[in-house]
Amino acid sequence: MTAAQPPATPAATQAPAPPRPKNEIVIYSHSNLFYWWPVWAVGLLMAALTYWENMFMVVVPGTSEPLVSITGSAKDQRIDPKTGDRKDLAVILKDREGVIVPEEFKRGAYHLPRLDPDPKKAKTSAVADLRLHVTNKGGLGVLFCVVLLLVVVITNVPLRGMWSILVIISIVTLSLIFHLLGFWETILQRLALLDVRINMGGYLFISLVLLTIWLFTLLFFDRQIYMIFTPGQFKVCTEIGSGEKVYDTMGMTVEKQRSDLFRHWILGLGSGDLIVKTSGAQAHHFDLVNVLFISKKVQQIEDMLKRRQVIETR
Repeated sequence: MTAAQPPATPAATQAPAPPRPKNEIVIYSHSNLFYWWPVWAVGLLMAALTYWENMFMVVVPGTSEPLVSITGSAKDQRIDPKTGDRKDLAVILKDREGVIVPEEFKRGAYHLPRLDPDPKKAKTSAVADLRLHVTNKGGLGVLFCVVLLLVVVITNVPLRGMWSILVIISIVTLSLIFHLLGFWETILQRLALLDVRINMGGYLFISLVLLTIWLFTLLFFDRQIYMIFTPGQFKVCTEIGSGEKVYDTMGMTVEKQRSDLFRHWILGLGSGDLIVKTSGAQAHHFDLVNVLFISKKVQQIEDMLKRRQVIETR
């Protein structure tokens, strides 16, 4: 008879990691830079309109002479840089308009942009093609400046509660008074003289740099200040680089503040400030400013607390 073999011991298996709670609600606090999205959005729109208009800017001295009609000698010829064909200058310049730069500008160290960047060959090199896109409408630059100034004021001057209503009432009242006194025609005539032009490169530089900073702040820095709510407790991190603190949700009160009409409703698209207060002998008060979709977040927290109360009563 053969000896009975001992039963094989089962192989040790590693315990699975605990699953992440499904009822976890994460809320982030955002900086005031979030409200600057209209600046880069309008800037990119202005850059697209400037490029689509296909107008160019030429920088000339203030002593240049604008001429309505330019004539040239029939002996003078011009070589087309693209095709190489020779054309009479008199035919090319017939009934043309232009600006003639002064002689001292041509003889000095400054020249129109050349194809050859070497300054020693500036006199012999051909003039470069126009490449500075600029709009023919000065109102686009004015609109961009107005949006920029409004965002600066809204994000730095808090207008909460009655202040927002007073500002709106004051604007409407002054508009009616100006209309009754006939001031609007004079104001619009004066504003028509305001001409602000920014080339496409200026719009793109401001907008793209601001957009990059905006995205980096929104996706990285703002995520370092947060609250995480789970059934029974919530975690808080109120400073970048600091650790989390855990508190019990028993007796916790949650309040939302959305009293700044211009910041929370117009620029924030329904954002607000979240106020959380704990109960007990050592009560704590936490403020998370500029929380996006705050109504939805508060409703989720309230539903989670109600479900916990129902479970505990059972």
